[in-house]
Amino acid sequence: MVTKKAAKKTVSRANGKEPQVCSRFHHAVELIGRRWTGAIISAMLVRPLCFNEFLAAVPGLSDRLLTERLRELEAEGLVRRTVIAGPPVRVSYELTESGADLEPAIHALGKWAERWVKV
Repeated sequence: MVTKKAAKKTVSRANGKEPQVCSRFHHAVELIGRRWTGAIISAMLVRPLCFNEFLAAVPGLSDRLLTERLRELEAEGLVRRTVIAGPPVRVSYELTESGADLEPAIHALGKWAERWVKV
């Protein structure tokens, strides 16, 4: 049970006015919880992937949404985009150090889902 005193420790003031509860945690959950993001990160835990390899690894993922999610993850510093000289020119995506640090959380969430989520 969380006491009021303990709960107050997790609350900070944004702009000195409104309370903000666990803003970093909330941001992380919102980022990873976006549609397909967990599957995209999970696929990169094995090795760097090129665009079409993602589409093969994650059935149902559209080109448009994959592009959007990869850009978001790159902007957040979780994914590194590397252009590989050709021909043909290819682009590879790999997890950065901070992205790779998500591995224990991704695996733990997967184990939890296997045990508790009914599909």
